[in-house]
Amino acid sequence: MRSYKSARRKAYFRSIHVLTRIMFEEFSSGYYFGRLYVEPFDGDRAVMQRDQHERVNEQLYASGEGVERLDAPLVMKLDERHIPVHGEPDVPRDTLAVPATVLEDVRIRNPPALKEVLLAKADRARQLLRLTGGEPAPGDAADAGNEWDPTAGY
Repeated sequence: MRSYKSARRKAYFRSIHVLTRIMFEEFSSGYYFGRLYVEPFDGDRAVMQRDQHERVNEQLYASGEGVERLDAPLVMKLDERHIPVHGEPDVPRDTLAVPATVLEDVRIRNPPALKEVLLAKADRARQLLRLTGGEPAPGDAADAGNEWDPTAGY
């Protein structure tokens, strides 16, 4: 008889494989690679569809132990710029909606455009958020309370 924790861990790794095969794939020790439609957004921070955001957050950032925050920002690299990405219910699936100021810094001339993005893995995301004084990534409670500038590049 398998233990609950062992079965849960196997299901967790299977779900990561399915997610990364569909939306993101293994790229390097610090990033996953994916393609998203990038379009302008009137808000003050980059966003993607909330359900996708939470699913990616749960499957790629969460440790699987205890109660974990699923609304923490994902960290994506668009061209040469790292940006925190939050969930928003009204964004189309497979879309990264970014403020106009961010869109000006990246090489997108006629949005929406299908663009290659890198999604930082959990350890890399925590490192980037600490270096920029941003919001704590999941599992990084020591940095709680810092303000995150959503338009700050890395």
